[in-house]
Amino acid sequence: MRSGLAILLFGAVTWVAFATGHTAAAQPIGRTETVSPEGTIGAPGKVDVLPVARDGEIRRRLLDILEATGWFPTFEVAVRDGVVLLSGEAQTAEGRQWAGNLARNTQGVVAVANRMTIRPPSAWDFGSASDGLTQLRQDFLLALPFFFLGVIVLAFSVLASWLVVRATRRLLRDRVRSRLMRGVFAWTIGTFVLLAGLYIVLRVSGLTQLALTVVGGTGLVGLALGIAFRNITENFLASIFLSMQRPFETGDLIEVAGETGYVQQLNVRATILMTLDGNIVQVPNATMYKESIRNFTASPNRREEFTIGVGYDDAIDKVQEIALAVMAQHPAILQEPEPLVLADALGKATVDMKIYFWFNGSEHNNLKVRSSVIRLVKRAFQMRGVTMPDEAREVIFPQNVPVVLLDSKEAGAEAPVSRDTRPVEPSDAVSTQAEAGLSSDAGTLRAQARGLSPTGSGDNLLKPETTNRGR
Repeated sequence: MRSGLAILLFGAVTWVAFATGHTAAAQPIGRTETVSPEGTIGAPGKVDVLPVARDGEIRRRLLDILEATGWFPTFEVAVRDGVVLLSGEAQTAEGRQWAGNLARNTQGVVAVANRMTIRPPSAWDFGSASDGLTQLRQDFLLALPFFFLGVIVLAFSVLASWLVVRATRRLLRDRVRSRLMRGVFAWTIGTFVLLAGLYIVLRVSGLTQLALTVVGGTGLVGLALGIAFRNITENFLASIFLSMQRPFETGDLIEVAGETGYVQQLNVRATILMTLDGNIVQVPNATMYKESIRNFTASPNRREEFTIGVGYDDAIDKVQEIALAVMAQHPAILQEPEPLVLADALGKATVDMKIYFWFNGSEHNNLKVRSSVIRLVKRAFQMRGVTMPDEAREVIFPQNVPVVLLDSKEAGAEAPVSRDTRPVEPSDAVSTQAEAGLSSDAGTLRAQARGLSPTGSGDNLLKPETTNRGR
């Protein structure tokens, strides 16, 4: 009974072993490696041979796989006691590494000695260049949609910037008097619109870092330009403030930085003046903004003064009455504000009288009016017996120095030349021929300035000169 059971058990074990061995023999010797359509090399999988792999079977399986890939120009596989020796040439370092990984994943392999070398590229091998051109063409085709989209967005940004500039100018026309300031505001807003469009184009194209650099670098570029062109920037900013504050207008007579003249133009760099002697002077706007400006045209009434000395024997109140009477009858002198005759100082030989008077500077020339008043006051003093002595001069001779007066014949002097010593009757005319009237020369200077045309007429930041201003 026991022998029968042993026979049955042995038969069952034999049948199970046979079935197991048959199943293992029916399994495939190895797995097929997957290669992508682009030809890139992937990681090799596990290579299975017989459960008990022999060196010859391992060598044959590896040779079949390496030959099937076609990636190795020359190769040789040697297997000894489970140790694989690879030799030959690989086209790339990636292929050499792949062959070593393939051998390591093969069943029954205990060690791998990879002696494959990388074949150097031929000088006439244009494969890499061809691959690069192919990749460049693909990149170009992929970038075409972004390029056209960027062109459309950029064109829209330029159009939007132009429209914003025009709309801003029109909106500020009645709110901001300065034409330059309106242009600065408009172009600043338009520039921001254009930069926003450029930022969108760079972000869509995938150049986010470049977009941030452009936006952030705009302020740095402006700062660098401001430092490099400090004087130009200073004059430009001064022109903006002058055009906003308007301390003078075209045609005004002003005095600044030692220069006196009629304003011809205010541009972004300098202010053009026509001086009283007919010369063109350009004063930098920074100087115009920093220095004190005397505008003689802003208020037409101007005050002039002069000093005249009278003798100590003359009554001061009498002298004042005579000078006031002259100025009361002078047609160019204003009576409101009233003229003044004041005692100013006690000199060595005279009492200095200071005479102040007002006149309309837009109608009369200050030099001519001053000359006329001095002449008429002197004539009135002479007619009323007011003395106007010169400064006292004292000559002191040392003691014991004899002074001998020689006769003209003994001294050999020439006979005196006869001269007309008859006194010239002073004129009581308000203006003499030498003074050429009392009218202002502003019209003549303006006409001369218009004929010279020192700069372009379109650059003037001030309003054109009106016909009734500054006459």
